[in-house]
Amino acid sequence: MELPANNFKRSLIAGKQQIGLWVSLASSYSAEIVAGSGYDWLLIDTEHSPNEVDTTLLQLQAVAPYPGSAIVRPAWNDKVLIKRHLDIGVQTLLVPYVGNAEEAAAAVAAVRYPPHGVRGVAGTTRASRYGRVPDYPRRAASEICMLVQVETREGLDNLEAIAKTDGIDGVFIGPADLAAGLGHLGDIPHPEVQSAIRDGIARIRKCGKGAGILATDEPTARRYIEWGTTFTAVGLDAMILARETEKLAKTFKGG
Repeated sequence: MELPANNFKRSLIAGKQQIGLWVSLASSYSAEIVAGSGYDWLLIDTEHSPNEVDTTLLQLQAVAPYPGSAIVRPAWNDKVLIKRHLDIGVQTLLVPYVGNAEEAAAAVAAVRYPPHGVRGVAGTTRASRYGRVPDYPRRAASEICMLVQVETREGLDNLEAIAKTDGIDGVFIGPADLAAGLGHLGDIPHPEVQSAIRDGIARIRKCGKGAGILATDEPTARRYIEWGTTFTAVGLDAMILARETEKLAKTFKGG
């Protein structure tokens, strides 16, 4: 049995724009619904959602038959959390709240086996197709994609060092936390925040790495793409459900 190819990683290296959707409802049923909607990637969130490893696994299994790539955001830059997600077959991770090159290097070490990292070895896991992928430990890293999230002033100050860290494939700018860190809590459109985002995207691309972001409206998403993002989430499942059901209710109830 062959090691699954990471199509997201290949497209990222090629600089191809990939459009994604944030998945936070912690449901394999809803994940399967959006998996058939045509996105290039889905971000299964475990940082700001009630997902655990078991619910994440169910969602991975639900979206597996569809062409889009699954990305998982662990709750923290923690080698144990990362190891558990790798063992259930996650090949692309978005590690939150990375502020410097040392934290970026720690995230990379968590996805590599010794002597190049600290990932614990287990022979019969979903990642290795239960031991059916020949020489999995020696080959796994080639198909793992490591994305890190910069969302603080410290992260912006160290952006080039983070992006150039060996093993980092892309850097995602977290708009909400970045706005808060710059003193504009809840005000992502603030000119200072938008200027920092635009500058950050350019700096990431100059380092030769993929630049990512999440937007929740079309004009903002298109602006970020114009600025140079290469993996762009254009919506959030929970927000779509909330706003669209509100719209439908108002259509019939008024107010």
